[in-house]
Amino acid sequence: MAKTDPFLCVTLHRDVAFAAFMGTNRGKLEGTLPNVTDQTPPVIQITGLHKSFGTLDVLRGVDLTARAGDVVSLIGSSGSGKSTLLRCANLLEDSQQGEILFEGEPVTWRGTGRNRHPGDAAQVRRIRTNLSMVFQQFNLWSHLTILQNVMEAPVTVLGEDRAVVEDRARALLDKVGIGDKADAWPAQLSGGQQQRAAIARALCMEPRALLFDEPTSALDPELEQEVVRVIRALAEEGRTMVLVTHDMRMARDLSDHVIFLHQGKIEEEGAPADLFANPKSERLRQFLSHSQAA
Repeated sequence: MAKTDPFLCVTLHRDVAFAAFMGTNRGKLEGTLPNVTDQTPPVIQITGLHKSFGTLDVLRGVDLTARAGDVVSLIGSSGSGKSTLLRCANLLEDSQQGEILFEGEPVTWRGTGRNRHPGDAAQVRRIRTNLSMVFQQFNLWSHLTILQNVMEAPVTVLGEDRAVVEDRARALLDKVGIGDKADAWPAQLSGGQQQRAAIARALCMEPRALLFDEPTSALDPELEQEVVRVIRALAEEGRTMVLVTHDMRMARDLSDHVIFLHQGKIEEEGAPADLFANPKSERLRQFLSHSQAA
């Protein structure tokens, strides 16, 4: 089974799939955010990250910091390393060099180079279960209703009370604008509705951060805007998000910080107002020009 499509393995490895790809913060109530001070460590902090696949160097010394309430957007052409960086942040991919910290806690590594892997399985589970990832493909279970899809992880993996989870799930479906689709099957929903259901499912685990990997690229423009409106509302709530996107308007309007990746390195980064209005590198100017033309 391809690593990028884990949700199909639910009947055999349901707990592993959810723990790897969804997030939980049991102490945080829905609709509230943790208290943040100057001394609060970043939710995600990555320094000097290197990642290769065989002889292909995908990431070459990349840094990323996402503090509580930050929206960080990763932009760049296909193959620049954006999605790989997101997967490394969630420990879905092993990296060969560099440090990853979750809320100030450094990942413990075993081995070096291509033989480097996380060395503490309990720590990996703890980090993974505090991050929720929303993929380009919606990965909803076709044999479950939308409500059941949203409820499944908290009930099955976390052992939460079904009635409590159902109340939270229905509220989240209302929140993303598809409360009337709770009893529908995924095949009965449009792509935009399915992606909003996937976002509700991620939120139902009450994550410390949301990771979005091209959440609108599989949608036509009209359906894309449905999802953008939901992501915008989450940003306005102050949720921590790292967003890989091809949508330059969304990156410009919603982000606190934008990182432009080119050939596995950070070509340029900064506040969106500066990056989009006054790009310093020729490569970023070319990229933005082509994006606007498209």
